[in-house]
Amino acid sequence: MGWDGGHMHLFHVGKTDYGETHPELEHVVDQRKVRLCDVAPQAKKRFVWEYDMGDTWLHEIVVEKINSAEPPLKAAAVCLDGARACPPEDCGGVYGYEDFLKAIRDPKHESHDEMLEWIGGEFDPEAFDLKETNKALSRLKEPR
Repeated sequence: MGWDGGHMHLFHVGKTDYGETHPELEHVVDQRKVRLCDVAPQAKKRFVWEYDMGDTWLHEIVVEKINSAEPPLKAAAVCLDGARACPPEDCGGVYGYEDFLKAIRDPKHESHDEMLEWIGGEFDPEAFDLKETNKALSRLKEPR
């Protein structure tokens, strides 16, 4: 998504939650001890990624295709398609993002200038760069 990863997250796969271990989340399986191919072993497998428990961003992940290439592929994960920009970190979830977009689109909005300053001057909610997304995926130390 492009977020900095500073918030807790969970992958909800069936009845099992995977994520970073935390004393308050005793039921969570350590994500570093499993591989994607073990929890989503076939194409069309769907699961949910929840990011930032305060903002509650929920994303449906779909395994579109599994390659069994010889020799192995350079990247373990590849984005096939996408749309729109990642919402800004800490914008308040879906409803906060909607408010943010209203503010930056309307120069007369009371928060227009404040929101543009907060985001660094400009934000294009329709922007998506597939090449940059796959470049980021290729930099993962140990894709899972």
